[in-house]
Amino acid sequence: MDLTFGGGGHSRAILERLGPEGRLVVFDQDPDAWENRIDDQRVTFVRHNFRYLYHFLSYLDCLPVDGILADLGVSSHHFDVAERGFSFRFDGALDMRMNQGAGRSAADVLNTATEEELLRIFKLYGELKEARRLVREVLAFRAQQPFVSTTQLRDVASKLAPRKDAARFLSQVFQALRIEVNGEMEVLREMLQQTVEVLAPGGRLVVMSYHSLEDRLVKNFLRSGDMDRAQVESDLFGHRSLPFELVNRKVVVPDETEIANNPRARSARLRVGQKI
Repeated sequence: MDLTFGGGGHSRAILERLGPEGRLVVFDQDPDAWENRIDDQRVTFVRHNFRYLYHFLSYLDCLPVDGILADLGVSSHHFDVAERGFSFRFDGALDMRMNQGAGRSAADVLNTATEEELLRIFKLYGELKEARRLVREVLAFRAQQPFVSTTQLRDVASKLAPRKDAARFLSQVFQALRIEVNGEMEVLREMLQQTVEVLAPGGRLVVMSYHSLEDRLVKNFLRSGDMDRAQVESDLFGHRSLPFELVNRKVVVPDETEIANNPRARSARLRVGQKI
């Protein structure tokens, strides 16, 4: 399973190691990803969100599976296409939806969310110390005109960005809004829960995350089976029931060479669990 097909890089690497009788099911709700599909009889492309993992695997009659890979976040393609609205580097529509045919856009959220909702978004998902001041700037701007472009959000946020690290600050602002627009934390929770049902014993779950909240959910889940706590609880008889065994006890992070070759990998965190 490749739950985040994107440009197909991971899928192609998997296919190089997959035998002729193997099967690869890939998920991606983004219409642009469909254009990167691979012409290989072993591949089945599911054009839906991976939150429907169990449903489609059951429909395709390929349960249980031996491996699941999820590279969370957005692809380089999303960042490099101005009209998708994921990056502050370009002027484009303030969209940020992985599936542009569903849900609210980033502009919709900025223009309609309450002060409390905006504060939650930027404080929780952006981890911004200046979240409250940023929300005041957003409210002041939208009182005069609606948000429609990435440039508008960038200009508003830039008023609070530190001179030495403005790019990082703006990245956090855009990231927070993107996570909210796509419900990424809720989707991740739903997917992780389903992996216990769909993986065969000995099957592996591999997750790459780029946000501390995502990584914490994955870490807790692999360690304890509960996304909200890392501590393993025992029953009345002292037995511990764990769904996974950790393959890498210590999180895997990119080294200096990899970061130099791919700066976007800087915040990547990789964890692997094996189904018990």
